[in-house]
Order: sequence, then C-alpha cells, then structure tokens
Amino acid sequence: MRPLVDRFGRVHRDLRLSLTDKCSLRCRYCMPAEGLPWTPTESLLTAPEIERVVRVAVGRGIRSVRLTGGEPLLRADVVEVVDRIASLPQAPEISMTTNGIRLEALAVNLKSAGLQRVNVSLDSLDRDTFASLTLRDRHDDVVRGIEAAKSAGLTPIKVNAVLIRGINDHEAPAMLRWALDIGVRLRFIEQMPLDPQHSWDRSMMVTREDVLTALAQAGFTLSPAVGRGSAPAEEFEVNGGPGRVGIVGAVTRPFCGDCDRVRLSADGQFRSCLFAVGERDLRTPLRAGASDTELSELMTAEVRDKFAGHQIGESQFQQPTRPMSAIGG
Repeated sequence: MRPLVDRFGRVHRDLRLSLTDKCSLRCRYCMPAEGLPWTPTESLLTAPEIERVVRVAVGRGIRSVRLTGGEPLLRADVVEVVDRIASLPQAPEISMTTNGIRLEALAVNLKSAGLQRVNVSLDSLDRDTFASLTLRDRHDDVVRGIEAAKSAGLTPIKVNAVLIRGINDHEAPAMLRWALDIGVRLRFIEQMPLDPQHSWDRSMMVTREDVLTALAQAGFTLSPAVGRGSAPAEEFEVNGGPGRVGIVGAVTRPFCGDCDRVRLSADGQFRSCLFAVGERDLRTPLRAGASDTELSELMTAEVRDKFAGHQIGESQFQQPTRPMSAIGG
C-alpha cells in the first residue's frame, strides 16, 4: 500500500464522499432560496461506482469515509451505498453528515447497513429562527431525527452549528446546555466563503473567540482537550468534563497543516481540499474502463498538487467555483 501523501508530507486517511448536491433546506449561508441547477442523475456516480472508488481509496490508506451532500439522505439508494462500503475488505469507518430531516425514517436501516455515527446540522433551538435560516419549517423533524439516531446507536452524535452575527449568535450558551443535557457533542463552525452567491461577509462571521467569550460569560469553564490530531474541531472540556464542546475555526484558526482529508463530489470529481480550485475527473475514466491502478494514480496526482492552506483573507485567495453543496462538506 502506498499512502496518499502530498508534497508537504501530509498523509491522507479521510475521504469525504458526496452522494448528491441536492438539499431539502435552503440555509442562507449555503444556497439561494430558489435552489441551484442540480447535477443530472446520469452524471452522479452509481452505487457500484462509489463502491469501486472507495475500494481503490482504501487500498491507498483511506481509513474513514464521511458521506455528505447536499443532503445525503435524499439519495434513494443511500442504504445500499452504506452497505456496499461496509462490506468491503478492510472496510473503513463510515459516518455521515446530514440535516437530519430523514433520519427518523432511516436511522435503523442505516445502522444495520453499517453506518457508525452521524453529524447533524442544527443552527438554532428556536423553531422560528430555524425556519428563517433554512426557509423551511422542519425544526421538529431534525430534533426527532437526532433522537432516532440515538435510539439506533449512531453514536457519538455530533451536532454542527453555524452562528451568524445578529441572528443566532446569542444561542451559543443555550445550545451547549441543550447538548450536554441530551448527550450529544456540539460543534460550532465558523462560516466559510463557500456560498454560490459569493456574498460571504467576514464581519457577519461569529469567530472561535466570539464563541469562547460567549460561553465563558455564561458561566462555562472550558479547558483545551488533548489529542486533537488531524480533527477539524478544537475540543474543550466543559466544567471539568466529561462533556465537551468543539469549535471548527477554519477561518481564524486554520488547521491546514494537519489536514488528512480528500473529497469526492457526487459527480465523481476527486478534490484534495474543500477550497481547491481544481479537481481530477474519476467518473470519465471509470466509465471508460480504467483499471484500479489508473484510478489510483489519478488520486496520487491530485493529492500531490494539494496546496499548503486555503489562504482565506489573503490577496491570492480564490473562492471555489463549486458551492459547498456541490463539493460535499
């Protein structure tokens, strides 16, 4: 096995795999109200094609696969995809990032197929604020989805929250109390410039320091946890533990130097970084009869070209042409 190593010596072990660019919400920092032109079904990788690419990636040292979107649970064959990956020799750890809306219906089947845990996006505890942020009145569905995931054993459950100044930033303490009470791991994520409207405004972003200050003022004592490794979230023990809260300071505290992630879009484009401006087409050679070795070498070439960091805030930064929903989170 030759690991996927870039020119900076970073070894890549984590694959973020998008199943669809479609989503059932319209989060204002991610997608316009009218939606986007969706990728045609025939351009999406099929379940057998996904299985093959993952098998090749596992042979190059990939040890964890996170299924993403868009909203991965909108994919009709999502349970089959999980089952195929879980059935691979030396199967990777399989997790999923979801908005949770269809979790209530699918959690048990996903667990049986081999899914191990979920990250659920929830930006507000208030139903009206949630509806304002997402343009959909589906807050109750998300909460029921979290409960269903707990009952099915898709744990530890992580809840991802993006705070926006003047809208939901005041909720940080309440969200942490809620997360500790129900036994999920809360993670606050700095808003990143990945919206198709290119309307990201740094002044509206709630930063890592903002969150830490708000939690401290609310009476929480936070102590840095050890052993972060390549994880995107910086974790803090809450009031001496065992509860924890995470903060993904992707903009103000970039963790690019320890990044071990690569990405595969739903239409088969292999990317070395969320903010990469280029990508390698795996779908075309895959459908043209490429060998496993040829697919593997395309992965090698893409990882070799990975740059040192995303450069957000610097003059040379270029926002990717693909939005977050098309890349996969």
